[in-house]
Amino acid sequence: MQLDPRLHSIVAAQPYPLVFATVSGAHLYGFPSADSDYDLRGVHILPPAAVMGLDVKDETIERSSIVEGLELDLVTHDARKFFMLLLKKNGYVLEQLLSPLVVQSSPAHEELKSLSAGCITRYHAYHYLGFAETQWRLFEKETPRRAKPLLYVYRVLLTGIHLMRTGEVQANLVRLNEIFNLPYVPDLIARKLAGGEHSALDDADLEFHRGEYLRLRGALELAQEASNLPEAPSARSALNDLLLRLRLEFSR
Repeated sequence: MQLDPRLHSIVAAQPYPLVFATVSGAHLYGFPSADSDYDLRGVHILPPAAVMGLDVKDETIERSSIVEGLELDLVTHDARKFFMLLLKKNGYVLEQLLSPLVVQSSPAHEELKSLSAGCITRYHAYHYLGFAETQWRLFEKETPRRAKPLLYVYRVLLTGIHLMRTGEVQANLVRLNEIFNLPYVPDLIARKLAGGEHSALDDADLEFHRGEYLRLRGALELAQEASNLPEAPSARSALNDLLLRLRLEFSR
C-alpha cells in the first residue's frame, strides 16, 4: 500500500523523538474506505528528566484532528509505557509494532520487532476474544447494522486464531482470508469500501453471522487450548536493556 506522503511531515512535527510511527486501523486491516481516517500509532522517547519526578507528563500523546487535509487519529506512547503494554496480553501494540505500513522507523524499531516474539503468549487470545465480543454487541444492537463492526469481528477472531496456531501477528483481513477462505468476507469488504464508514447492511442475515461469530469464537478458544505459545513473556530483560539505552541516547 502506498502511504500518503503528508503522513511523513505530520510525524516529523511530533514533540519528542520517535522510535517508530506506523499506520493501524482500517488501512492495516485491509478495508479502508474513502472516508476512513488515518490511525497513526507509535513510540516516543521522553528525556530522562521528564520521567524521574513524581509527575510524569506526556506518557501518552493523543491527537484527533484534520492536518494538511488528512483526518487523523494519532496516539504515541513513551517507550516505557509501550514496553509494559507489550508485556501484557495486548494485541493492539503488537499489531502497531509489526504493521508493514511504516511511516518512520529506526534501529530501535527493528530491535523491538526482533523482540516481539518474546512478548507473545497464549493469553493474547483473551484480547481477541474480548475485542470480538465488544464488536459483535455493537453490530447486533445497531439500527441499521453497519459493515464495519462485523468486519472487525471477523478480523480479530481470525487474527487471534492465526496467532495461536502460528505465533505470527497478521492483522490484514484480506491476507487472513487467503488462509481461512470465508466466502462472505470479500463481499463485506467490498461493501465497506463502496459505502464508507457508515455503510449499512440492510440485508444482513443476523442469525447466520451470529452462528459464524460463535463458531469462530469457539475455534479461537480451541486454538488457545492447543497452542504451543508460552505462558509468560520472555523479553522483559531485553526490553529493559533497550529502554535504558534509549533513555541514555536521548539524554544528550
